[in-house]
Amino acid sequence: MQRRKFLTLLGGTQVILSGAAWADSSGPQLASYYERHMALLDGVAYGWTGRDPPVRMRTGTRQVGVSQDAFFALQADGRLISWGDAPEAARLLMPGVGAFASGQSGWFTIDLARVLWQGGGPLQVPRRVAEDVADACIGDSADYYIRHDGTLWVKGLAHRGQYGDGRLTATADYVNTAGNAVAVKAHTGHALYLDQGGVVMGTGGNRFGPLGAHGLGDKADRWGRVFDGARAIATGSRHSVAIRTDSTLWAWGEGFGVQPRRLLEGVVAVAAGNTATIALRDDGGLLQWDGGAGPRRLRVP
Repeated sequence: MQRRKFLTLLGGTQVILSGAAWADSSGPQLASYYERHMALLDGVAYGWTGRDPPVRMRTGTRQVGVSQDAFFALQADGRLISWGDAPEAARLLMPGVGAFASGQSGWFTIDLARVLWQGGGPLQVPRRVAEDVADACIGDSADYYIRHDGTLWVKGLAHRGQYGDGRLTATADYVNTAGNAVAVKAHTGHALYLDQGGVVMGTGGNRFGPLGAHGLGDKADRWGRVFDGARAIATGSRHSVAIRTDSTLWAWGEGFGVQPRRLLEGVVAVAAGNTATIALRDDGGLLQWDGGAGPRRLRVP
């Protein structure tokens, strides 16, 4: 079983971390969703859109996230905040947060007691979803969470095989469709999870190859093996990425090809959006691919 990790907040409170992955990317340092991107460098949150240069947005941050129309920051004191294009107008979404996810249907938070909450969209007050949660993900069409026992739970649209258990009809409640999971990521009609052995499993729509050869050309309605030897994953609209245990970055799908392609070494974290891929190297370098082209080094102010 995966060893639990802890982060000490201001005041001495300890937060249980999910370990293998964070929301929106392979780590808390990066986020990408469609054309919005964020990076966390030395406690400072930077944000940008498309090919624009990064802009300094917030300080005292320990995780960043984005949705199609907003930026998010989890502050060092456990407050989750969000804003549109004006960081100074950030609003408080929830205090006492250990980790979070953001995306199409709103946001998830995992609190200090490992309870999963959902907010955003029509939900004016966060709703309690599940207990003993280690990781969670907001997709474009279905949402996912993983309990500490490794069980993976899904709710949302199922027409592209998003559940991974063969069903093509949505359910009213979350259902368990896999086990042995440590991280989950989802985007436009497809999803990936990482198991405890480093195997990347995928399900859902696969017209452009974000699931590799699994269900290529239409969809996979059951979880299938996509990639081996990974320690972290992320997925965009039409492509997916993984960091191997040797810290090399691999990508597959639109812009990269059906077979996983080695892109870079010395990678700490990675995130994927519509066509962009953002990577943070162990030397502090921040890189961006646009489609399959690149990478180009991003300069932060």
